[in-house]
Amino acid sequence: MALPWHLYLMASLYILAGINHFRVPRMYVRMIPPAFPAPKTLNYISGAAEILLGVLLCIPEFTALAAWGIIALLIAVFPANVYMLMNEKAGMGISGWILLLRLPLQLALLYWAWLYTKF
Repeated sequence: MALPWHLYLMASLYILAGINHFRVPRMYVRMIPPAFPAPKTLNYISGAAEILLGVLLCIPEFTALAAWGIIALLIAVFPANVYMLMNEKAGMGISGWILLLRLPLQLALLYWAWLYTKF
């Protein structure tokens, strides 16, 4: 079964985002709420998960599993999005209204991933 182009777009976005966790780790570590242990390790784990899940999206036998993994990952990183909104340093100077818009964007990303759980 041929996979749709938009699935490859999603996979590319997660792979590139995952690579960025390794290229600019300090930026991502700053987003992790202090209540979470080992922020550097969590950054690398989430980056590796994004890369792995992005690759697995492109393999038809694993597309649905990868989509569920992305859903779990988006839920797991949601506290970081809230923390960025609530903490100026974590927000990295990004406008508050943009940080606020990121919260419902997470719902759109969850829905986008959910669409591929049926593959």
